[in-house]
Amino acid sequence: MTSKQGRALDLADSKILIAGAASLVGSHTADRLIDAGAKEVILLDNFAFGTPEAIAHLDGHPRVRLVKADLMRLPAVLAATEGVDGVLHLAAYMTLGFSQTPWEAIDVNLRGLQNMLEACRVNRIGKLLFASSNAVYGYGSGIRGALVEDGPFHTAGAPPAAILYGASKIMGEQLCRQAHQKHGLDYVALRYSTVYGERQHYRAANALYIMDTYDRVCRGEPPVMPGDGTESKHFVNVHDVARANLAAFVSSATDVAVNVSGPAPVTTGEIVRMVLDYCGSELEPVMQPDPPGTVRLTSGGAFHIPHERAGEVIGWQPEIGMKEGIARLLQWRESQGTR
Repeated sequence: MTSKQGRALDLADSKILIAGAASLVGSHTADRLIDAGAKEVILLDNFAFGTPEAIAHLDGHPRVRLVKADLMRLPAVLAATEGVDGVLHLAAYMTLGFSQTPWEAIDVNLRGLQNMLEACRVNRIGKLLFASSNAVYGYGSGIRGALVEDGPFHTAGAPPAAILYGASKIMGEQLCRQAHQKHGLDYVALRYSTVYGERQHYRAANALYIMDTYDRVCRGEPPVMPGDGTESKHFVNVHDVARANLAAFVSSATDVAVNVSGPAPVTTGEIVRMVLDYCGSELEPVMQPDPPGTVRLTSGGAFHIPHERAGEVIGWQPEIGMKEGIARLLQWRESQGTR
């Protein structure tokens, strides 16, 4: 396929700001940018969700600057983006946040992004990457087949928090698109699948399942599956996500949304088996329904999320399979004194 041609950043001559930098994706992308020779990497976070520990290894680096600021305050965002060439906008509430404080989550995900877009307009930012999500396809019991970039939004049977989160990402993409049409802002929307990997937190509903399963096995308790183990999930390793972010910055693609997904979908049963195998455990999983009110992002349907468009427009493909990725994550967990 063809895509519009916009600005391609030369990272060695660019200042890049990461909004929501003290996060899983933010910290790994910062590492990649530094390795790629970026002139300066600005880490913007208000630490409402991000943790200083995620970026502690970057403290004192000569090409890294930390800015503690709130996206809801436009003057602070304007000041932080002055002289910046590219922005990676990660800061957002996730599904669990929409379950707990929906109005606050809506405000941050939409008005926070709009403040960043206004700052990009005023400061003539060269390119913005918007961290979207496969939640733009929705969730529901009937979701099937390939979730391609021009697919519909499914809602049947999905919990309200998941629908609200997905809707916020749809609106976020359209705010970026409007900024492109009105002001010429080059942007790429990256529709991440569930991101997991080293420095993993406990906020993402699907990634949390890996952590919960590991923690139970470490305690000698059998892992719990919310069904018969056939529920589809689609993950992408954080190292691959960081690579996708850099690929989007240096590509000339603009005004486009692409899936950033792992090599293949995985079932709940396969995840449990990978964790058990890693731990060398002979425990058998217990099947039981989720308690009422539990937030899960995926359906029971057999779906997959192709990433061919990302290969065509930004030159990216995933490299890390689920078995390798889980092993990396759990090795990191053990290095943190867990188990």
